[in-house]
Amino acid sequence: MSIVTLKELLNIAENREIAVGAFSVGNMEMVLGAIKAAEKTNTPIIIQIAEVRLKTSPLEVIGPMMVAAAKNSTVDVCVHLDHGLNYETVEKALEIGFSSVMLDGSLLSFEDNINLTKKVVEKARKYGASVEAELGVVGGNEGGGKAHVIQCTDPEAAKEFCERTGVDALAVAIGNAHGHYKTQPELRLDILKEIDNVCSTPLVLHGGTGITPETFQECIRNGIRKINIATASFDAVVNASRKTLQDDKSNYFTLSSNIADGVCENIENHIKIFNMQILK
Repeated sequence: MSIVTLKELLNIAENREIAVGAFSVGNMEMVLGAIKAAEKTNTPIIIQIAEVRLKTSPLEVIGPMMVAAAKNSTVDVCVHLDHGLNYETVEKALEIGFSSVMLDGSLLSFEDNINLTKKVVEKARKYGASVEAELGVVGGNEGGGKAHVIQCTDPEAAKEFCERTGVDALAVAIGNAHGHYKTQPELRLDILKEIDNVCSTPLVLHGGTGITPETFQECIRNGIRKINIATASFDAVVNASRKTLQDDKSNYFTLSSNIADGVCENIENHIKIFNMQILK
């Protein structure tokens, strides 16, 4: 197996009526934990990093590590740039070998978002890479700056956007938000159904941490084919670290191993849900 594009994994997900998990990473342990979970479950996954995380995990360092891990995995893995903020970052990710990129133009006007996304699609195609875009505004934030107010995606606008840009995946806003939810989210499944009915492009759900297994699976039944998980994995790192450091005999190597295992367990659980295998 090897590194594959987002489009390839989305085609598999569509045929099986499941969703592929996209798991954010920020260091070596998270990368290793994600790959371990994919191999243990024999399930292709996406490993990704958002541009706001590059302040602590420089792309020129974490990127090659992600690509190498994907290429050496025993299952197919897509390496994705999540929420790119600058065209230059997209170019750099493609040069490093990422098989999928996203430049988030959701805060731009509709026409500006289309024009910028078309530029990214044209660039990515030269590398044989896939492109994800976002329409509407997913709430919360990716770990820095001002939180965004949710603006649900308009179904007809989604249809036009996908037709004019040729993107491989579209992230939609249906009441979902990045980070921890203060209360249990009430997703607008009615809007998701409308988008799925008029738009043939595979749909993406951001802000997955805190959504129930039942709601995940209802989203999957209505066109969601990629689900992003970030906060839950970062929480797994913190929790594994705290637990390990309570032991006076702990050392770096134990800490590193336990962090990878904690991330692996979190991702395994999500993989099973996204493959419609379990409800907890």
